[in-house]
Amino acid sequence: MRPPSLWRNRDFNLLWSSQVLSDLGSAVANLALPLLVLALTGSPAQAGLVGTAGLLVTLACRLPAGVLADRLDRRRLMVICDAVRIAAFGVLGIMVVTGTATLLAIIVVAVIAAAANALFSTAEHAAIRNLVPPAQLSTAVARNEARSYGTSLAGPPLGGLLFGLSRSLPFVGNAITYVLSLVTILLIRSPLQEHREPTTEDTGTGAREGIRFVLANPFLRALLIIAAPLNMAFTGMIFSLIIALQRNGTPSVLVGLASTIFGLGGFLGAFAAPAIQRWFRLPTLVIVLCWATVALMVASTRLTDSILAAVPLAAAVFLGPTCNAVLFGYQAAITPDRLQGRVVSVIFLAATSAAALAPGLAGLLMAHFAPDLAMLVFPLLVGVSALVATFSRGIRSMA
Repeated sequence: MRPPSLWRNRDFNLLWSSQVLSDLGSAVANLALPLLVLALTGSPAQAGLVGTAGLLVTLACRLPAGVLADRLDRRRLMVICDAVRIAAFGVLGIMVVTGTATLLAIIVVAVIAAAANALFSTAEHAAIRNLVPPAQLSTAVARNEARSYGTSLAGPPLGGLLFGLSRSLPFVGNAITYVLSLVTILLIRSPLQEHREPTTEDTGTGAREGIRFVLANPFLRALLIIAAPLNMAFTGMIFSLIIALQRNGTPSVLVGLASTIFGLGGFLGAFAAPAIQRWFRLPTLVIVLCWATVALMVASTRLTDSILAAVPLAAAVFLGPTCNAVLFGYQAAITPDRLQGRVVSVIFLAATSAAALAPGLAGLLMAHFAPDLAMLVFPLLVGVSALVATFSRGIRSMA
């Protein structure tokens, strides 16, 4: 029998809703924290330091987060993360109101939030398999993609609005979203992990076990190689296009519109993902999506002097959620529950590390080459993913 719609899956929807709130709070904070630093110090360099500190902590926490998500009770871990974020942003909100906020305090809050976000998101991804039937895993991943794109679209404007009304509001509002997230998680009835025996292995040994499992599995090896170039290419293309449009004197409102178009492309693509998945077998779908992304990115490089360049790139972003849904849904299905957190953390670490390098690479290329030539590097990177998808035994083995 066909399982009921995910919209009728109470516990999945509670988990999904809790992460909507968490993601929205994080998006609000990601804008408000550097704005607060600018307001206090007037230094763009110090404002950038907050974002850099958060990124470095996120990368450093990825592998330990995977071990903890596999070793500890995932519900308890997420509740602790929410409680820590409530305290951190609540205290920062009070400091802003009383005029005692300092750069050091802001960096400490950014670091705490980044570590808690890494732990929470890893545990949440690892828990999905326990709430959703195997046949609906890819649909669940697509729902999560829609959540991510939706909150990334809504969060910054909301953060700017709240900051404009009062500097403390984004942080107080952020703390409230985590309170609601905590309550929602406590309402989930199903266990978020299978029974597991206690272990005395240290964190390093546990992390190495996850890495070995990924490298030993043909599909997971292919996923690792596909995800890193794709993430780097999308981040680099969007960053490069924004620079190219600014150089050509495009009004800032249109540059902002281009960013919105990219976000809308991903948001709509996430809703379309379940329907697109029905058109092809899984291996064929991954191959088609990768090569279509190459073609769309190449088309975008031909239009770098116009806002029209955002259209094919948005179409490529539109395909991204389907590719993620297929690949990560299959990953969740074939990975034992006791290793879910570690496998997710290994793949996320590779993908986010590559994406973090993309702006630097894009800036370097744009400084030395014409935009259309510089941006060709990124579809070439996707070409690596497409070749792996085409010839990988792991991808061909997908049922």
